[in-house]
Parts: sequence; structure tokens; C-alpha cells
Amino acid sequence: MISKKNEILLNQEERNIRKIKLNNIQKKGFNFPNNFKINNTIEILCKKYNHLNIQDLKKKDININIAGRIINKRVMGKASFITLQEKYYTIQVYVKEDNLPILFYKNEFKKWDIGDIIGVIGCLFKTKTNELSIRSTKLILLTKSIRSLPDKFHGLINKEIRYRQRYLDLICNKNQFKIFIQRSNIINCIREYMIKKNFLEVETPMLQNIPGGASAKPFSTYHNSLNNSMYLRISPELYLKKLIIGGFTRIFEINRSFRNEGISYRHNPEFTMMEIYQSYTTYKDMMILIEKIFKKITKKIFGSFEIKCGNNTINFNKKFTILTIKESIVKFNSSIDLESLNNLKKIKKIAKLNKIKIKKKWEIERIQLEIFEKITEKKILQPTFIIEYPVSQSPLARRNELNKKLTDRFELFINGLEIANGFSELNDYQDQKKRFQKQIAQKKNKYTDIMYDKEYIKALEYGLPPTSGLGIGIDRIVMILTNSINIRDVILFPTLKNK
Repeated sequence: MISKKNEILLNQEERNIRKIKLNNIQKKGFNFPNNFKINNTIEILCKKYNHLNIQDLKKKDININIAGRIINKRVMGKASFITLQEKYYTIQVYVKEDNLPILFYKNEFKKWDIGDIIGVIGCLFKTKTNELSIRSTKLILLTKSIRSLPDKFHGLINKEIRYRQRYLDLICNKNQFKIFIQRSNIINCIREYMIKKNFLEVETPMLQNIPGGASAKPFSTYHNSLNNSMYLRISPELYLKKLIIGGFTRIFEINRSFRNEGISYRHNPEFTMMEIYQSYTTYKDMMILIEKIFKKITKKIFGSFEIKCGNNTINFNKKFTILTIKESIVKFNSSIDLESLNNLKKIKKIAKLNKIKIKKKWEIERIQLEIFEKITEKKILQPTFIIEYPVSQSPLARRNELNKKLTDRFELFINGLEIANGFSELNDYQDQKKRFQKQIAQKKNKYTDIMYDKEYIKALEYGLPPTSGLGIGIDRIVMILTNSINIRDVILFPTLKNK
């Protein structure tokens, strides 16, 4: 096995050789040409002609101009085969010395390297082994690659390099390229569905005076001209509800939001989410909506309601389960019963046995939520709505009519991940004002001065119609649907520590 130090030296030697090659061809007039026109892509050729047999393809006499990156090269005397790649599609190119200008094969083509980007003019054919190929009549070097690609047999497996140099990951790992195409398709599918349902897409500020909508730590910055501290948004929630107050009835925003907190396989400081608000609906309507969204995505993009996720198969065709926090704890933890969860003394004992830290002032509903979050949510595999969240942890949600300590709120869990959060909106300005004040009193830190949004309270005083809202984690949806275990695998450029 080559040591890390020797590998670096070999790569540097290879780089120096390629630099010399570039210098030599530049002396002959090479200037990274930008005038090569293609009339096909490798993807189109593979999809359109791969099914044809040798004779049928020959009859068509298809002349093509394509371009791609060399990822494999086999030189055999006066004839060679190279493999070109475009996205995650590849095609073989047959290169014969007699078909090219005099001395071109020997003096130019043979000196090209893996990673170089070239233009190919030729005719489409199939080899005796039925492989779709191009018989080249002209080759043009478009871009000289100075750095060598990772070993083609082992690919790029180092996760640190994959995340930091995503371009290499995309070149070397077909499956990863497909994930990001699927991500784009998923987002487009959601957007199309929302517009079809007469929701209007809107935009709200990313740079805010108060990053309202959640109690997470914000990223802070400073506006020199305004002489004012500003924050990257944690959520667009309060701005979107101001639009509902203003008269919009069905709106959504697919947005980038930011939380200045920890990084894990489930969390990235910069993330994509979608928030939806609809007047004259309740949280139950939002539960119906997101269930329909998942059914639409899975059927349209993946062709099936069943999605493989790790060792589990997630079924989106069945009606999503609805459980209260207490019901879910009992269902997924056989040693805990409902009577114990309703008894303050017994539930504290349950928390202690499970090494869950609780505070003396916590009410029983808050302890129930902590037990759910620590030992239950990770066990929920199939799509499940969890309802009846305590008011103390739901500062913007409407109180439940039957139990004023709870709210009309749900969270959707799939494969142990929280995917969405929705609720009937609190539109009582007095109650909202009290909850903001209580939130500030409970969280004494440098952010407490921005947790109370006076402008939002002012907007509520004009009247927010009965409304429900929904926030969906786009990154986590992509994780579930593409069978990815780490959020960094579905974000093109995840946040990483400086080297």
C-alpha cells in the first residue's frame, strides 16, 4: 500500500508532468478553445440508440459532435479506445490513427490524459460486443486537466474529500450525481404540486432585524450603512404570516435558513426548507396536505409508493399513523405504560432510569416530550404524525380546545427523523405577547433582546384569520427518498470545519 506521503509525491510529480504538457501545447497555439459546438449529448445517445442492434444502427448513419471528460484510455498501437463521461453517462470512442490527420495520433492524442475534456466528431456504431461507440474522425482538446483523478477502480471513497471537493465526488461517483439530480427533481415536483393547488410562491428576507420563528441561535452580522446588527433568518415564519394578515390566503416559500448550532448527520447550519400557510384551515388540513405531497413525489419520481431506506422499506401508500406523544412512548417502549406517564412521581422515575435530565420546574407535559425526544422518536420508521405538543415548547401554536396546556400541533417522523412541523396558528395577540415574554424570561442569554418581535405583535393586532402552517425539511426529505444516511450526502456544499 502506498503511504500518504508517497501518494502526495506521486500526485505532485504527475501534476508537474501535465503542466509541462500544457506549456508545450500552449506554445503551439492551444488556448482552451471555446468554439466547439455539440449536436448531441452522451445521455441522449445512450437513451436513444442503445437499444438498436449493430445493423439497424449502421443503416441510420448517425454523424455526431459530442464532448466529455476522458475517464479511461486504452492505447493499442495504431488504434485506441477512450471512455468519455458526461454527468454519469459514458460512451466509448474508437480512435484509429488512419482516420485522423497525419501525425495527430502520435504527437497529440497519445499525450492526452485521464481527466482531459475533449470534443469528438464521428459516426455512431456498435462493436461486436454490442457496445454503443463512436468511430472518431476528428478530436479536439478543449480543456487540459492538470490534476489526476482518483483511481478509477476504487473511486473516491474518502468522505472528507468528497464533501470538500464535491466536483471530484460528482466526477467519480455516479450514484452521488444521481442523488443531486433526484434532489432537484423532488424540489421541482413539490413546487409544481403547490402551484397546481393554487398556492402562490413568495419570497421573504434572508437578512433580518429579528430572525424570528424559532428559538435557535442565529448567525449575526452588521449592516455598515444602516449602523445596525442583523441576523440570518432562522425561519421565514413571521414574515409569511404577516402576508396572510395582508390578505394572501395560500402561500409557500422554498427557502434557505440558518441555525448557529451543532453539526451532525441530521443537522447542517445552512439548510433548505419549505413553509406553507393557508387561511381557514387547521393543522389537520396540513397533515392531509403533506401526506399527499409525499404520495405525489414518490409515485412521480420513483415510480413506487415504497422506498428503500437503510434496512427498512417505507410505505407511503398507507394512511399515515397519528399518535399523541404519550401513545407513541407506550407503543415504542414496552416497559412504559400510560398510567405512569400521567403520574408526576412515576414519570420522573422513568426519566431517571433512562438517564434523561429534567428540570424541577418542568410540568408533566414537558417531561413527556423529553422522554419522547430522547428514547422514542428514533424508533419511528413508518410515516407517523405525533400530536399534542405542550404550549411551553410551541410558542407560536394555537392552544388545544380541550387541554389548554397542549397545542394543535404535529410533527411528522419517518425513519427516526423529524421531517415536518405544522400547527394551527396562534392568532390571539395577547396570548402571543405573553408567550414571547415568558420565552424571554426563561432564556436569559445574549439573544433574548431579539426574541420579542414587536412588529409581529403589531401585525397580529390587525387580525390574523384562522390559519394553519407547515414547515418541511427539504434536506431530510431527500435523505429519506434517496436512502442517504448523512445530510451532507444530499447537500452539494455542506458546512465543514476549516482545515
